[in-house]
Amino acid sequence: MSIGALDATSAYGRVAGLGNSIGKSVGKTEESGGFGAMVEGLVTGTADQMRVAEKASTAQVAGKGDLIDVVTAIGAAETALDTMVAVRDRVVSAYSDIMRMQI
Repeated sequence: MSIGALDATSAYGRVAGLGNSIGKSVGKTEESGGFGAMVEGLVTGTADQMRVAEKASTAQVAGKGDLIDVVTAIGAAETALDTMVAVRDRVVSAYSDIMRMQI
């Protein structure tokens, strides 16, 4: 299964509650902070999802949480991490292609 970079970021945006703002912000470097800000947001959002899943797991182990909340949080964190890995792979691939170009 092949995932395009914009597809991956749009999927991540939906998971993170950002809607389609990532896809719309492409090309608006002055207003949104550009590609670097988008990647920073992806990394931060993924880390936040992982922390939420960790807290839900800790609460379940302590007997204060619900198992369904744990499974949901872990699923969301897994989706966010998979999306971040897909974006990273595409960025590395694009960088490799650019470096192979002859000047």
